[in-house]
Amino acid sequence: MEQATSNKSTNSFLIRNARMDDIDDIIMINRLSLPENYPYYFFVDHIKDYGKAFYVAEVNGDVVGYIMPRIELGFSNLKNLPSLVKKGHVVSIAVLEAYRNRGIGTALLKASMKSMKEDYGAEEVYLEVRVSNYPAISVYEKLGFMKIKVLKHYYADGEDAYLMATYLT
Repeated sequence: MEQATSNKSTNSFLIRNARMDDIDDIIMINRLSLPENYPYYFFVDHIKDYGKAFYVAEVNGDVVGYIMPRIELGFSNLKNLPSLVKKGHVVSIAVLEAYRNRGIGTALLKASMKSMKEDYGAEEVYLEVRVSNYPAISVYEKLGFMKIKVLKHYYADGEDAYLMATYLT
């Protein structure tokens, strides 16, 4: 699926499914944007297994952001009673700093969430986010995510994370 998107400031970008030849760009964005990094094979496996929901953002032909999800079967993060559900997990999402605040991260997340539901049958989606990452938390809340719980010392540097989740509608 490819979709052209433009935002209020006349900058345009393209959201499309990730391809194997995007992996080097995705890894570079991951290394520049996040302290949590993954080995090459991890990205390959996620494109192979969950490629319909794995997206990149392009500006002028350059990959400037990505979202890497997976689909899991597990206990619901949202229902009061224990129940097994198919759920999407946003493993990693990043946009190069120079391209932030243009709606690219939101567009990546919306595209991936749509695919998680339509292509994989997921009922809900969750992610972990640093408690200090206010800009990301704000975006997630605007998309309906709720803070479910605090994961103490979740990150390698000891920072806590919020587990946030929402239903896929």
